[in-house]
Amino acid sequence: MSNSESFIAHLIELRTRLLHVAVALLLVFICLFPWASDLYALLAQPLLAKLPQGGQMIATDVTTPFFVPLKVAMMTAVLIALPYILYQIWRFVAPGLYAHEKRLVVPLILASTLLFFCGMAFAYFAVFPVVFSFITAAAPEGVAVMTDIDKYLSFVLGMFMAFGVTFQVPVVVVLLVRMGVVSIEKLKEIRSYVIVGAFVVGAIFTPPDVVSQIMLAIPLWLLYEAGIMVAGLMGKSDAKITEP
Repeated sequence: MSNSESFIAHLIELRTRLLHVAVALLLVFICLFPWASDLYALLAQPLLAKLPQGGQMIATDVTTPFFVPLKVAMMTAVLIALPYILYQIWRFVAPGLYAHEKRLVVPLILASTLLFFCGMAFAYFAVFPVVFSFITAAAPEGVAVMTDIDKYLSFVLGMFMAFGVTFQVPVVVVLLVRMGVVSIEKLKEIRSYVIVGAFVVGAIFTPPDVVSQIMLAIPLWLLYEAGIMVAGLMGKSDAKITEP
């Protein structure tokens, strides 16, 4: 097969995988559409639970009461379909990988997905109640806290991304060690700098209260330690495999 034919074959394969992903997302979104408002209510529950009696959220634009729940339904569809999306990506890239790369990539993809979900769950169940308690308590007397639903969605997505990415630290550590970029000994040596950096990250990506900053910094540090531990265990396993 010539280079041009091979390139065209890859494009056809890519189109097929993208089509499968698009169809899967559309089907899940259609199934979720009737419950779009309920999904937004569930997403808004951590804030609504901290508002004073009778407190509510507002919509400052004409179309936001319709489009914001649709955005939530679409993002929920992406999360539900994520395993299938990753499977399609795997089907596309797998033929070009060596056997040892396949053995490494699959566990890392699964671990990365699970950790991202764990980060989102940690933000929703642990961090949001603390953050919204601080925000509502810090409001001056006579000020009613009534957040716009679109701005609330943007805030929540930012927090989900911050914690989802933060929880990828073990995967990043394992990859760096496996690729030979850094040694486990070096990772242990820079532990103190990582702890300081974790609190800096917590100060940047969370609201200005100490508790929420600590709730991001501590998991970041612990996940770094978990990454070192997993990388060390994988190194010992490889050593046993290579022994005659």
